[in-house]
Amino acid sequence: MDSTHIHVCARCGIRYDWRRSPSSSLKMTYCGSLCEKAALGFTIETLLKMQGPAVVETVPAQKILIAA
Repeated sequence: MDSTHIHVCARCGIRYDWRRSPSSSLKMTYCGSLCEKAALGFTIETLLKMQGPAVVETVPAQKILIAA
């Protein structure tokens, strides 16, 4: 058995083969997304998929009054 692919989960201490991890972002630290979320409070996959708030362009009141 090749032990170079076996890591220990940073949260629960279980040994796991990081090549079998479904998430590319937690392969080297946590055994699964539940341990990742429990340790960090969020998952990296969710963080990567988040979008920032939409930027809304505002027009100063002076420009509106001048235009009218």
